[in-house]
Amino acid sequence: MTLIKSISGIRGTIGGKVSEGLTPIDVVKFTAAYGQWLKNTQGQSCKVVVGRDARISGKMVEGLVCNTLLGMGIDVIHLGLATTPTTELMVTAFDANGGLILTASHNPKQWNALKMLNEKGEFLTAAEGESILKLADSNQINFVDVDDLGEIKTVEDALERHIEHVKNLKLVDVQAIKEAKFKVVVDAVNSVGGLAIPKLLKELGVEVVELYCEPNGEFPHNPEPLPENLTEISTLVKEEQAHLGIVVDPDVDRLAFVCEDGTMFGEEYTLVAVADYVLQHTPGNTVSNLSSTMALRDVTEKHNGTYTAAAVGEVNVVSQMKATNAIIGGEGNGGVIYPESHYGRDALVGVGLFLSHLAHSKMSCTELLKTYPAYYISKNKIELTPETNVDAILDALKEKYKEEEINTIDGVKIIFGKEWVHLRKSNTEPIIRIYSESSTSEKAEALAEQIKQDVNNL
Repeated sequence: MTLIKSISGIRGTIGGKVSEGLTPIDVVKFTAAYGQWLKNTQGQSCKVVVGRDARISGKMVEGLVCNTLLGMGIDVIHLGLATTPTTELMVTAFDANGGLILTASHNPKQWNALKMLNEKGEFLTAAEGESILKLADSNQINFVDVDDLGEIKTVEDALERHIEHVKNLKLVDVQAIKEAKFKVVVDAVNSVGGLAIPKLLKELGVEVVELYCEPNGEFPHNPEPLPENLTEISTLVKEEQAHLGIVVDPDVDRLAFVCEDGTMFGEEYTLVAVADYVLQHTPGNTVSNLSSTMALRDVTEKHNGTYTAAAVGEVNVVSQMKATNAIIGGEGNGGVIYPESHYGRDALVGVGLFLSHLAHSKMSCTELLKTYPAYYISKNKIELTPETNVDAILDALKEKYKEEEINTIDGVKIIFGKEWVHLRKSNTEPIIRIYSESSTSEKAEALAEQIKQDVNNL
C-alpha cells in the first residue's frame, strides 16, 4: 500500500492500514484539513466544487469528501463525473472558494487522490499545500453543530458549460472544423474522457469512432497515454481510415494524438502544434517545464516571441506564465494551458485548438508534424542508495559542465547547444531522474549514458 502526501495533493492506493494507504480515514483527515484551511483563509462561510474521474473507488471517496465538507459547515457544488479542467472552470463559474478533484490522473485503477484548488480554480502553491499538511497533523480542525451543517447542490450540466466555453473561444474555428469533415477515433481509457471528448467532437461536427469510452473505471490498458499503451487505437485509426486518433488520460488534462497512418504525433508535440497555431494569430510568449522539448522554443522564436522554462509541476508553469504574460504554455506530457480559457491543463481546449489548426493547415497529421523541428527525448533514471548525497552529485556535475549553459531552478539542466540533459532528484525514492533530448533518439540515449557514467564515477 502507498500513501504520498505532497504539497500538490494526497494520492495513494485504496485500502490497507491508516496512513499506509488511501483509507477512508485518510480521505476524511486530509479533506478536513483542506476545509479548515479554506475557512481560515477565506472565512467561515465557504463553498467547494467537487468532481471526480470514473475510477472504481470514485463514488466511495466522493461520499467521504462531500460529507466531511458538509460536517465542517462548507457547502458543496457536486459535479459527479467531471474532468479536471471542467472542475477547475466550475470553481469560478459558481464563485466557489475552492475545489477538490478526485482523480489519480494517469495512475492505475487501484490509485485515487485528492487534488486541491484555490478560489481561482488553480492548484495550490507550495506554501498553501504545506499549510494543509500541517493542519492534517494538528488538533486544529473544527466541525460544526447540527444546525450549521453545509448544504449540497448537484450540477448536472457542467460538461455542457465546458463545451460551450471551448466552442466560444475566438481561436476555436467551429465552422472550419465542420467543413473539414474529420473522422476521429477516441480512446478515453474508460473514464470521464469517454463522456467529454466524443460529446465535444460531435458538437464540432466531427465523426467519432469510440474506443474505451465507457466511464466504468475498468482501464483496458495502462492509462498513461504513451506509445506502448496505444497499440489498439493505432490499429483502429488505420482500419477506420480516420484522419487522426485522440487519446486522453483518466481526468482529461493530458492530450495525445495518433496520426492517420497509426504513428504517434507525440505527446511533446501536442503543445508545440497548438502553440504554433495560437502564435500565428496572437503573437506572444510561451512557457513549458524544463523537461519539455526544445521545439516549443524554436516555434516561439519563429513567431518572434520569448520562450521561458519553468520548474517541473503545473503550478510552477502557471506561475511562470503569469510572470512572463505568456499566451500559451504547458507541459510536454500533452498538457495545454491556454490563459484565454483558464490557467489549467485542458484537453478539451487542446482538441478545439488543434483541430482548428489542422483544418486551416489543409494538411494531414503526418504532414503537419513534419513542419516542426524533430527532437527526441530519452527518459532514464539512476537508482541510488538512501545514503547517497544527491545534492553533492548535482553540484559536481554543475562544476564539470560549468562552461555550458546551466539552469538550476529545478535540479540541474545542462544545455549543449541543440541538445540538453536534465537531472532531478526524486522526492519519494532514492533515484535521480535523467531526461535528455537531441536530434535523434540515438543521440539522446548517448547523452543520457554519458551523464549516467559521470554520476557513476562520482
